[in-house]
Amino acid sequence: MTDKTIKPYTAKQEKFGAWLISCIGRWQVKVYEWTGGRLWNKFLGAPVAILTTVGRKSGLVRKVPLLYLMHGDSVVMTASKGGMSKLPVWYHNVKASPEVTIQVGNQKKRYRMREANEQEEVQLWPQLEKMYPDYREYRLRTADVRRIPVLIFDPLN
Repeated sequence: MTDKTIKPYTAKQEKFGAWLISCIGRWQVKVYEWTGGRLWNKFLGAPVAILTTVGRKSGLVRKVPLLYLMHGDSVVMTASKGGMSKLPVWYHNVKASPEVTIQVGNQKKRYRMREANEQEEVQLWPQLEKMYPDYREYRLRTADVRRIPVLIFDPLN
């Protein structure tokens, strides 16, 4: 696949993709938590953590499996949603309430989210793409539609 053949998803592709991500995500959270992160802790070779947020409208606890990159004591995640045109719901939740819990393996810790600045983003994207090469495609797919935010979760003491 070349850069010129990567185009935004159609509305139909996004509807199916969002449904699939949601279904698999719910199962992955359950399995991950039941096994203390021993199972379903990878996606296509990249590490997975469980992000717990509070719904900005519902006030309910929301959990989502996401790829992550450790950067010192901080956790780095992207709001890529598989290269779809809209930001994921969890992104809006964490923007509204930036204190979250992240489970890596059997360890749960509290973090505060902040968006990477331009310099941090330039530094982190190559590391993110090395960890999960499809991030490159996601950026190309969304280039004319939206920016994929890079989020840094700093530990709370």
